[in-house]
Amino acid sequence: MKKFSITIIGALLVWQSYSQDPEVKSDTLRSDALNVYFETSDYIRKEIPFVNYVRDIHDAEVYILATSQLTGSGGNEYTYFLVGQHKYSGMSDTVSFVTAPDETTEGRREKEVNTLKMGLMRYVVKTPLSKYIRISFSEPLSETVSTDKWNSWVFRTSLNGFLDGQNTYKSRYLSGNFTANRITEEWKINISLRYSYSDDKFEIGDDIISSDNDAKSLNTLVVKSLTDHWSYGGSVNIGSSSYNNQKIILRVMPALEYDLFPYSESTRRQFRILYKAGYSYVTYIDSTIYGKIKEGLWLHTLTAAYGVIQKWGSIDVSMDYSNYLSDWSKNNLSFNGYINIRVAKGLSVNLGGGVSLVHDQLGLVKGGATTEEVLLRRKEQATQYRYFTSFGFTFTFGSIYNNVVNPRFGNSGEGGMIFFMN
Repeated sequence: MKKFSITIIGALLVWQSYSQDPEVKSDTLRSDALNVYFETSDYIRKEIPFVNYVRDIHDAEVYILATSQLTGSGGNEYTYFLVGQHKYSGMSDTVSFVTAPDETTEGRREKEVNTLKMGLMRYVVKTPLSKYIRISFSEPLSETVSTDKWNSWVFRTSLNGFLDGQNTYKSRYLSGNFTANRITEEWKINISLRYSYSDDKFEIGDDIISSDNDAKSLNTLVVKSLTDHWSYGGSVNIGSSSYNNQKIILRVMPALEYDLFPYSESTRRQFRILYKAGYSYVTYIDSTIYGKIKEGLWLHTLTAAYGVIQKWGSIDVSMDYSNYLSDWSKNNLSFNGYINIRVAKGLSVNLGGGVSLVHDQLGLVKGGATTEEVLLRRKEQATQYRYFTSFGFTFTFGSIYNNVVNPRFGNSGEGGMIFFMN
């Protein structure tokens, strides 16, 4: 099906001729422009010059929140939520566009500009600048729709590797993967095949220290939509990992999920509760600390994930719990989260991190790991917890407007789009 686009033309030319008119001050026209808060790139500011890009959300008449998520084809769907405030209070709109997996940067930017222009028109039309806007329809719609011969299946493969070294050190790495995905409104099917291998060699005096690691996996996921809140499905995973002491592992996990909010609102907010229960069979490379060379176990997992994006910031947190049914003391509990909050005018704080309580390391090698394997992280080590954290803040003050783009000596901010992803 041919694409169509709606473009806004003439605004910039009229803007320039108007500002050059000696009878009119350019500040008058600028003061009539729509005040917009949007964390975006210099490119957008250049291509959409008929609004004021204010630096604080409280000064905006319209603020724009942006999200991005993967599509079934491997591309991206970009969604923009336009929310009015002050005299535009009560007005809100959602616009979006989709890119192909091989979309160029220029193609994506052109779609982004056209989509944002269309979304802004409902607000710009209420300003004095509306009389300088012209809308055109660039391409007629096709009357026929072609049939998808691939039936929504998308395939992707890649192979990567590198060599690194010097006189006393050599390193090799190779990885490859193949994926097949089919995503529709009713079904979600993901199949992936992955392989990785790495090898390091050090020469320290007369000693040579070498270590290698490899992993293989075949993962499948099938999900069926039930309602706008419920879905069910399951996963089957087969693989091996020298790091985890797994010669082969087979795991089958049926699952059921409930989202407190409709799935249709997933780019803006979601609160998902996912329960999985199934069977895991493992044969180990070396005997474990429990004296096992193979074992089959029943297990279950519970995941709760909450994500929301609002004008005050965004929150993305999750909790995961799992345990083996034969021994509930063999469990794992983890919390992960990221919070970005606009505390006050010009001040934003972001916090991120996670912590896991680990009591389910069944595959630990009975004989332990060598010094080299520990230093190179080639074998899993016993631990009761893991954690990570990040934090930061930003503070901006001064003029509330930031419309001017000056690319001299480099484009600061070019490509600086910020997306809050769920």
